[in-house]
Parts: sequence; structure tokens; C-alpha cells
Amino acid sequence: MPRLDLDFYARPAVEVARDLLGKTFVRRLGSTILSGRVVETEAYRGESDPGSHAFRGLSPRTQVMFGPPGRLYVYFTYGMHFCANVVTEEEGVAGAVLLRALEPLSGLELMERRRGRGKPIELCSGPAKLCSAFGISRSDNGATLLGREFSIEDDQFEVGEVLSSTRVGLTNGKSLPLRFYIVGNPYVSKGRPSVS
Repeated sequence: MPRLDLDFYARPAVEVARDLLGKTFVRRLGSTILSGRVVETEAYRGESDPGSHAFRGLSPRTQVMFGPPGRLYVYFTYGMHFCANVVTEEEGVAGAVLLRALEPLSGLELMERRRGRGKPIELCSGPAKLCSAFGISRSDNGATLLGREFSIEDDQFEVGEVLSSTRVGLTNGKSLPLRFYIVGNPYVSKGRPSVS
């Protein structure tokens, strides 16, 4: 499958969030390939978005968000979970897309061991779940999506109907309709929009 190139990521976060749906997130670990179809995303528009980590500007935590596009921005939340974002926009402008849910495609045996779960529906149907299944941690913060280990690829999957809602679990910026998901896909997370 052809991988997405730098030009795909070097666009506004909202556009990338919508266009990532149906693409395949891939991690190669030696001979093992983990992959999952992107079925749910959230856009974070940097310094103009009160829900974004970059709202208050550049900091050691948000440095990756201001860097080159096409990288992973990984952060730790609730003292126990990692979440993975795709860095967007041009370098110097913060923007990111949270990978909220994937439909597992390959490497399910390893995902099941990591998650301690046997049902595919429980492996990647939430941002912390997919990081656990793919073994994504703080050490992957800043990793390129243009190299061998991580990539996002396009097999021309027909997405069908897409809806948007407000993002999940936010206090600031909660009214912005920046969550996108594939209608009817069972792997979409059960997280509730901040505003219905």
C-alpha cells in the first residue's frame, strides 16, 4: 500500500482528521506487522484551540506539535495511559490529530497479549487502548510516520458516511465539532461527545 507523504500531513488539522478516516496505521516490529484502519479521529488546532495542549504556546511538552508534520505526538494522561496524535500543519504551526480508534487488521495476536483481551472489538476502540495494543509509549514521541517503523498507508478503502461531533472528555473547547468517525463502524469508541 502506498504510504501517506509529507504533503498529506502539512495541512490544517481539521482536513487531515477527516482524510485519515479509512487509512491504515502501521507499526513494523521486526517481522511482525501491526495494522489498523482509522475509524475515529479528533482535530486539535493548536494555539487557536482551547482544547489543544498547544493553546498556551510552545513548551517542552508541546514542542513536537510545533515541529515538522508527519510525526507522532505521544502524551501521557490520567497518570496511566498514552495517547497518540499525528502532527499536522507546516513546521512552526501547532496542530495534531488524535487517533481515537482503529479497526484491527493485522498483528492481532500480539495486540491481544498486550491488551490482555481476546476480542478484536476490545483492542483499539479508544485512544489509550490502541496505544497499548500497538505498544506506543513516551519513547515514540516525535517518531516519524515517513520511516520504516511507523507509517499510515492508503489502500483506497471506501469510507462511506462520516459524521462529526464535539470531542470527547474536554472542558475547554468542548463545543467545537472536531471529532470525526465512520458511521456504523463497530470499532468506533464508546466515548461520549462533550456536547451532544
